[in-house]
Amino acid sequence: MTRRRPTGARGRRTGPRAAGPGARRTIARRVIPHATAIVGATALLLACSAPARAHEGRALEPHDLLGAWTWDPAIVLPLLVTALGYAAGVRRLWRHSGRWRGVRRGEAAAFAGGWLTLVVALVSPLHALAETLFCAHMTQHTLLVSVAAPLLVLGRPLPPFLWALPLARRRWLGGWARRRGARAAWRGLTGVLPAFCIQAVVLWAWHAPALYDAAVESDVVHALEHATLLLSALLFWWSVLQVRERGFGRGAGVLSTFATGVHAGALGALLALAARPLYPAYAATTRAWGLTPLEDQQLAGFIMWMPGGVPYLVAALALLGSWMRASERRVAAWERAAAAAPQAVEGGLDA
Repeated sequence: MTRRRPTGARGRRTGPRAAGPGARRTIARRVIPHATAIVGATALLLACSAPARAHEGRALEPHDLLGAWTWDPAIVLPLLVTALGYAAGVRRLWRHSGRWRGVRRGEAAAFAGGWLTLVVALVSPLHALAETLFCAHMTQHTLLVSVAAPLLVLGRPLPPFLWALPLARRRWLGGWARRRGARAAWRGLTGVLPAFCIQAVVLWAWHAPALYDAAVESDVVHALEHATLLLSALLFWWSVLQVRERGFGRGAGVLSTFATGVHAGALGALLALAARPLYPAYAATTRAWGLTPLEDQQLAGFIMWMPGGVPYLVAALALLGSWMRASERRVAAWERAAAAAPQAVEGGLDA
């Protein structure tokens, strides 16, 4: 007697052969492109990292600049994972909720701009030049803290990253995030005042000569420097740009942004107006670029002082305008409510 495989509630066959050719083709179409991209990117990084290592051990010179891209897997792989995760999450979110819902077009564009800024700061020849010139290193820090961080925050990265995960992981993270301790820790880190203090301490500490020289001379310390600068900047910009969702007053965001621009500009002014070089790590690496160590430091301070302060000024003005518009809407609502109240009283008396 021939045995039949068990069937489901609607007569579909179950068991190890339940997935037909169509299902297998669908799985292949979803998995193969992502796997191919990851494998190909990894192979490209390993192939390109060899010429980059050829210049290690000596200061970068002008004729080496165009070929001095940094293909360090510790830098590039996280960038690739971040881009693929955001893209996969946005695609899944739009498929579930509709295009441009959950993450709007401008927000996706902002995240793309922030991600490309990270590539310029950490992968382009600017990264290698930062080990030779203080002004290049300051440009790198300005891109990380004042350009990439606010663009990434404006891109609303948390929903896409969550949607990129499997359903079980999303549910687990959602349950963990709803715990009282997790909510309290998040509010503590991203509050306007704590975030302002964290970024200020990190920024000033890493520009102390001893720590700064250690970052230039050690790859591990350099990576730690960039990670803490970027993370503290993300916390700061989240505290002021996501103020509407968090329910904090816009006035606190305006004050925090303005104060950050002031103290960061003051640090740049101290470097630009210093009478002697403060960072011995660059004492022997600037000659090939036509700069003395003091001129290199002054240029770095000017970059932090002037161009580095523009994003804070723009953000403060935008937040101020948003705050004023919100205040006008509240006043208009109060006036409508006050005008409606006597009419309601009169209507009650007439009845």
